[in-house]
Amino acid sequence: MTATEPKADLHRYLQSARDALLWKLDGLGEYDIRRPLTPTGTNLLGLVKHVASVELGYLGDTFARPSGEPTPWLDEGAETNADMWATADETRERIVGFYRRAWAHADATIDALALDTIGKVPWWPAGKAEITLHHAVVRVIADTQRHAGHADILRELMDGAVGMNETNDSMASHDPAWWDDYRARLERAAREAEDRARAERGV
Repeated sequence: MTATEPKADLHRYLQSARDALLWKLDGLGEYDIRRPLTPTGTNLLGLVKHVASVELGYLGDTFARPSGEPTPWLDEGAETNADMWATADETRERIVGFYRRAWAHADATIDALALDTIGKVPWWPAGKAEITLHHAVVRVIADTQRHAGHADILRELMDGAVGMNETNDSMASHDPAWWDDYRARLERAAREAEDRARAERGV
């Protein structure tokens, strides 16, 4: 097994999630990148705005490396969930640019500090706020990958576009008929399982 550098491994998975998330915006108009597609309002551009804020917090402020980027939606008294959506005045270019600057700042923190460096998360309870850089990077990777998964589903629901990234869609087939059959099989299996469970309960 080839030895790898821990920081390089962490950065690879973080960057792949960043790129995947931004890719989900490609080809969509202003309405589609903003429109809420779940009962809780999840939307593509809001996910980008949120993860940018997460990076600046965990990989900037936590290690006494403020970015200087204004984040009024996170200030005390800000509107609830203001980091999860973009106003009509917040352009795509502004949010995407904000995200790219956030990840540049985060990468500079990762490059500058040892992975065992201790930081303090400003919004965590006193006495429980200490965190290593390694922990912080893993947390940001997990958060970004989670939201990239949300974006996958939102985009598929919107226009059927799927895939892990621009060069590797990671899909089992490119035949629409195959997917129709596959989905029908899953539906049958789900109904059979429900019928079996009902029978076992005597319903």
